[in-house]
Amino acid sequence: MAVTDVPAFAHLTDADIENLGIELDAIRQDIEDSRGERDARYIRRTIAAQRALDVAGRVMLAASSKRSAWWAGTITLGVAKIIENMEIGHNTMHGQWDWMNDPEIHSSSWEWDMSGASKHWRFTHNFMHHKYTNILGMDDDVGYGVIRVTRDAKWKPFNLYGNLLFNTLLAIGFEWGVGLQHLELGKIFKGRDNRNATLVRVREFGVKAGHQLAKDYVVWPALTSLSPGATFKSTLKANAVANVIRNVWANAVIFCGHFPDGAEKFTKTDMVGESRGQWYLRQMLGSANFNSGPVLAFMSGNLSYQIEHHLFPDLPSNRYAEIAVRVRALCDKYDLPYTTGPFLVQYGKTWRTIAKLSLPDRFLKDTADNAPETRSERMFTELDGYGVTDPTTGRRRGLKTAIATVRGWRRR
Repeated sequence: MAVTDVPAFAHLTDADIENLGIELDAIRQDIEDSRGERDARYIRRTIAAQRALDVAGRVMLAASSKRSAWWAGTITLGVAKIIENMEIGHNTMHGQWDWMNDPEIHSSSWEWDMSGASKHWRFTHNFMHHKYTNILGMDDDVGYGVIRVTRDAKWKPFNLYGNLLFNTLLAIGFEWGVGLQHLELGKIFKGRDNRNATLVRVREFGVKAGHQLAKDYVVWPALTSLSPGATFKSTLKANAVANVIRNVWANAVIFCGHFPDGAEKFTKTDMVGESRGQWYLRQMLGSANFNSGPVLAFMSGNLSYQIEHHLFPDLPSNRYAEIAVRVRALCDKYDLPYTTGPFLVQYGKTWRTIAKLSLPDRFLKDTADNAPETRSERMFTELDGYGVTDPTTGRRRGLKTAIATVRGWRRR
């Protein structure tokens, strides 16, 4: 089962959690106090570079009919779309640049190059996902309503083929999954929705999706077809492939942040009376990073630092690397796991989990209390002396040590 008592699971006292919250608040304050021209210059240069890549891609597509030029233009356009989606759109709509008071890059006015309406995403993602991170029945991002990613979701025959199939389809058409999420199709099909509110959301989605389809598959192909080096069909295909490139990459980055081993799931009881420190703790335990250098971090919208993003979603993304150093130090201090690993390993673990959970539980080796992707505080029932300072080493014995101890028992 999922974690039902976060403090008990983490082996932290109320005082520990309060102090953890105070130290994380101090990190936030330091970054807020130091925001300035360097950060503003970063986002303005990023926007300028992204627009230059977009223009370069479209010029390459229009200037030559050679296959090499088509691929060069398509890939360049795909990279431009990734940067717009990940490092600019996602982070801008989190309010990371609102402190600049620039209407061009303000969370309330940015509309991204995706089929889903920004207004809808700000609710389903900024509010529902970031407030109720990985809480079963509250956070729709846990499996997106179709993929079984935790044993707390009852197995259905559909999962036998649907898990891998729908994950593949979701990756290819990720922008459409994001766009449709706010419509709450499950409630509509079951007749549990507010019909008037649904009609408003459907109309808003239809307008945005219609504009996006027209831009990608009518307007741009028509414009580039005026060039002797391109045709309507060649540009239409290029735009479709560029969108798939962006979709698959965005899906991979998001899944690496939420579904590899170590990204915990929680029950609704966790949010009852949740303090700020407890909210911080849940974000730390429910998220996962992947190792990255400057280029990979940039291309992921700095979501390679997913833990830091969930702790401080509205702080500038270009500061996450320096925040990560301090967050890791806090994890060591309180003996908390800091879940990270190579990108391909983390992504592979998400696919392994999705494939594994396509099977009924009776075919799975681990239990619902100690599986890597679905753990609870009950995995520690036989442990003793945790949540205290080790008299021999002088170090805290907490969650990180407890998990390592249980794993050692199981290996033996």
